[in-house]
Amino acid sequence: MRPWLPGLLLTTLLSACGGGGSVTPTPTPTPTPKPICTQAVAGALPVAAQGNAAPGWTVGAADWSRPHVPGRVLVSSVPGGPRLSTLGMTGEEVVPGVTVIRTAPGEEVAVAGRLRTQGVVTQPDYLYLPLVTPNDPGVPGNAGVAVGGARFVQSYLTRVNAPQAWTFLQGCGKTPVAARTAVLDSLVATTHPDLQGRLAAGRSYLGGGSSDDGGHGTATTGVIAATTNNGQGLAGLTWSGVVTPMEVIGAAGASTSTVAQAVRDAVSSGAKVINMSLGIAVTGTADPDPALSAALTSAAGSAVLVASAGNTPGDGLYYPASHPDVIAVGAAGSTDALACYSARPLAGQTAAAAHFMLAPGGSGNCPGATNASQMLVLNQTGGYTLQAGTSFAAPLVSGAAALMRAANPALSAPQAKALLLSSARVTGDGLRFLDVNAAVRAATR
Repeated sequence: MRPWLPGLLLTTLLSACGGGGSVTPTPTPTPTPKPICTQAVAGALPVAAQGNAAPGWTVGAADWSRPHVPGRVLVSSVPGGPRLSTLGMTGEEVVPGVTVIRTAPGEEVAVAGRLRTQGVVTQPDYLYLPLVTPNDPGVPGNAGVAVGGARFVQSYLTRVNAPQAWTFLQGCGKTPVAARTAVLDSLVATTHPDLQGRLAAGRSYLGGGSSDDGGHGTATTGVIAATTNNGQGLAGLTWSGVVTPMEVIGAAGASTSTVAQAVRDAVSSGAKVINMSLGIAVTGTADPDPALSAALTSAAGSAVLVASAGNTPGDGLYYPASHPDVIAVGAAGSTDALACYSARPLAGQTAAAAHFMLAPGGSGNCPGATNASQMLVLNQTGGYTLQAGTSFAAPLVSGAAALMRAANPALSAPQAKALLLSSARVTGDGLRFLDVNAAVRAATR
């Protein structure tokens, strides 16, 4: 990310009063919402079953949240345990010591629970699914994408546990999909082969001014929305779903008015996540841009706001990443440590540190950097290139937020923001590092 802004261009509570004699109706109890994808463990096995474990293993609890065959319960024989026949039940032995009982679909958990109370060892008939590996060459494990005579892969996907998140969502019966996401950036090459089917109609806020054609907007958008499983190029973090490109960065940068308008319009159009890979270094603790600040505070009630932290380590967080309603994203290089170029909260920015996290952003020119340690992204001419910067770390967090809010549409923007931060793993230097799998699981409990 370049420091695009050289200057600051950049429940209502309803109450009613009634007359005498009115009767207040008894409110209908609000049902407790059920988990989107149940992950609770059903309960530990009886102690007698512990002896059935293979050497070096400990028998754990049956987990009915994992994919399993509906209408089937597996029962294990335990020395001294009750026999099915004495409980008035029959089944079919599938392997010595393991019998399958058939139930009505959806009743297997209840039947297993009743059997457990009588000392019977039960478990689901688990389904082992093929791991979700898109056929895009850039996905780790595939052939790689050619750039400059060599082949590279999107190692950042595995570093943030994206494939595990995709597999988990499939196991819940959900296709990985993005909630509507707005990308406020420079011009996006909408004709790029790897963005087909992923973009909603965008809008330019430049008023006919000159666009930035350096490919920044195409690259950041592709991290979120490159068409996945299309047999070419890269896999976007969100696999599927709608992303809206909003052009706010021109040749001279972005302005307060264009960014504020785009934020407002993104929310009006239903965006649940807004990515801003732009910013300016600021000093002091006063609000550096009240007009934009007001737009961000208003938008944060319905959209998760994400911004890149900045590429000057000594300046602290750039703005709007430093805004309290925005998730600020710094870049990690080839390891989980902060990249040498990445901004982070300064010692006095304790409030900003509460909403700061890391994601892979490429090694840039850090010591020991190689081409393989950069970010593989789309370029504006229809091909692929290698880049580095916090600009490319932020879209990974935005993509995670979009997966979360699509998997659980009832999740509010503040809830999603809090879960993204709390589900992150902690690095050796005490910083949060994006874990997409943990974030999606947290969102669907």
